[in-house]
Amino acid sequence: MKRLYQICIWATVALVSISATAQEQSEQQRRSPEVRTGARSTKKDANSSELSVRAQDMNQRLTQEIGNARWTRIIYRMINLADEQNAPLYYPPRPVNGTMNLFSTIFQLLIEKKIDAYRYEDGYEAFDDEHLLNLKEFLDAAHIYYEEIPAKAGADPSFAINESDIPSAEILTYYVKEAWYFDQNNSVFDVKTLALCPLVTTSGDLGERETTPLFWLPYENIRPYISHTPIMTSNTNNTKTFTIDDYFRRRMFKGEIIKTENLMNKTLREYYPDPDTLRLAQENIEAQLDTFRRSLYVKTDSTLITSKDAKKAQKQAAKSSKQTPTAPKQSSSKSAQPKAERTTPVRSVRRK
Repeated sequence: MKRLYQICIWATVALVSISATAQEQSEQQRRSPEVRTGARSTKKDANSSELSVRAQDMNQRLTQEIGNARWTRIIYRMINLADEQNAPLYYPPRPVNGTMNLFSTIFQLLIEKKIDAYRYEDGYEAFDDEHLLNLKEFLDAAHIYYEEIPAKAGADPSFAINESDIPSAEILTYYVKEAWYFDQNNSVFDVKTLALCPLVTTSGDLGERETTPLFWLPYENIRPYISHTPIMTSNTNNTKTFTIDDYFRRRMFKGEIIKTENLMNKTLREYYPDPDTLRLAQENIEAQLDTFRRSLYVKTDSTLITSKDAKKAQKQAAKSSKQTPTAPKQSSSKSAQPKAERTTPVRSVRRK
């Protein structure tokens, strides 16, 4: 009996020690972020300088998927910042009190290695690792003063550049690559901005102006950052109510078509060297896009009409009704005679 009592005591002590050890291990796991989060923590540490989870989620929700589109047309436009409608992308030419224009924002993101740019190649643009822009070679080719900061072994060096050395004032033109698409599955007809290409304008020895494309930049890479960059879009209202992303998504810019994706990979100027013919070709492409958009909305009487056209027609009808004086209603003789007979007492022939 005494031996059985000792065995029970030893078993109780063993259970208590095992429970205490397990509790201590679980407490350590709870306190240790490496054990608790695992690969998620490692990924977060590796991308600590990247976007926040909220910004990534917002960018993903704003991404327009065009892979399932049944109809797509790629359009290249040229935006001239000398035009007043495009001025919000240019001013201020130099960073002032933390306010930067589009190119200054892009350049700062490149220096901080938050985004990647791709080399400009005449004819085609490729967004892969083979065509990644070498930042040091780009700075040397563009004659931009910089201070190279050596990095640790195996890492790329970083660069320190003064804001006054950023050539944002010489960026007077942008190429914009966009996709007009119709997604039949979702019944959506929209435009998606695919990429941007800034062009630097320089003056030659004889005073002539030359433009040189710098690099291609996928729009999805910079949208999380320019969606928080406010700009002023009106001379009468100086409140910055829009961002650069709003400016592109709402298509508030003005740009002429310089190329459409084609089998020969030619620009419109190569097809139409004459300026007047080129202008007519650009207007014809705009009309084709508008005609296709209208053809998606068909009325019961087979009349092509959209909601925008219907609202316009309603406004014109309301305006014409206000301007035209209303004439008094005149009844016909047939409708007037019975009314007179009803008001005049009639004696019955039978009663007479």
